Amino acid sequence: MTRSRRIDLYGIPTSAGASVRGCGMGPAAMRVAGLADTLTALDHAVTDYGDLGQDIGSAAEQSGASLEARRTAVLSMAAQSQSRALASLASGALPAFIGGDHSLSIGTLAGVAAHCRAASRPLHVLWVDAHGDFNTPASSETGNIHGMPLALLCGEPDFGADYDGPWRNVVDPRNVTVFGARSIDRPERQLLERRGVTVIDMRQIDEMGVVALMRDVLSRVTAAGAHLHVSLDVDAVDPAIAPGAGTPVAGGLTFREAHLAMEMIHDSGTLGSLDIVELNPYLDHAGMSARLLVDLTASLFGRQIMPRQTVQDGISEAPTAI
Repeated sequence: MTRSRRIDLYGIPTSAGASVRGCGMGPAAMRVAGLADTLTALDHAVTDYGDLGQDIGSAAEQSGASLEARRTAVLSMAAQSQSRALASLASGALPAFIGGDHSLSIGTLAGVAAHCRAASRPLHVLWVDAHGDFNTPASSETGNIHGMPLALLCGEPDFGADYDGPWRNVVDPRNVTVFGARSIDRPERQLLERRGVTVIDMRQIDEMGVVALMRDVLSRVTAAGAHLHVSLDVDAVDPAIAPGAGTPVAGGLTFREAHLAMEMIHDSGTLGSLDIVELNPYLDHAGMSARLLVDLTASLFGRQIMPRQTVQDGISEAPTAI
């Protein structure tokens, strides 16, 4: 059965960290696709707090904005989302941040990490993404910050004083799993291997299936008694069914693979916070990516095709036959 949650929704309408403009419209598209109503229909108590830092994001997205202006905007937005994540978790709610490009996770995860430190609880991160997002200013070919958030959060030393803030070195890379990867730069691959990040690429998923791989991830989270932060990038899903991505990569998760992963996370009871990122309505087809993300979020929060058996005190309980 679905366990009712208090969910705090925050939009972060910016593409300041990306090279392709348009994902700043992502939060609005998710709302139009019925995100809050869908979660409410699953008996969750949903509060939508609107959008953070709209003026900051808009200023950095003007044509010709420099990388420096965009970096400043990303970190200003991160300061706001960091405090919102921390306050939401302290109140007992589950914060869900809707973007916006993946640089928004700099602030959201910083807030989650601060909460976990205060509670003396381990933090595990499930980064569902076609990319590793583990570049640094020294290794990145584009300088786009949405390709760097994990490296910054995991404490890579290539980030200078310009990136100082409560988001630096707050995540243990050994507690990070990148799921669905299929486009990783060579320097990025080397860093991921050296730091001990678990990378589950699409070949592994093809060979072993979602169930075995996701079960292993969730077993480690459960065994550690950890808070699980899920960061879901629309480009993890195959662009044939989710075309609204600024950096699409062919060969992603299928419809059922993506839903199964979300369903398993829900069933584990470990989800503590959430990012949904990189939806670009300008590139979408009649809202199909926004609707898919809403449906995946519904699976993450307990929507089921049919009631599942539950186990209490070692006794399986199935729905009563009619």
